[in-house]
Amino acid sequence: MQKTLDKFAIGERGVVKAVAGEGKIKRRLFDMGITPGAEIMLRKRAPLGDPLEITVRGYELSLRITEAQCVTMNTADETTAGEAKQ
Repeated sequence: MQKTLDKFAIGERGVVKAVAGEGKIKRRLFDMGITPGAEIMLRKRAPLGDPLEITVRGYELSLRITEAQCVTMNTADETTAGEAKQ
């Protein structure tokens, strides 16, 4: 199933399918290692929901909700189902 990173539940994992956004935001996400094919796990949400703490490429990173909305993900269920077909 595809959804944006801001819709993930705590502990949920997925693989980046696409990164949207305008110039600076997209570049910032790419510079932080959020690129297509990267695996991400949502670790925590702040008490009011913003920011989010994720694990990507072996390190922890905080993202604003507006940044997380730009990241389209394949959930772990879809990733493993795709691997089973191959």
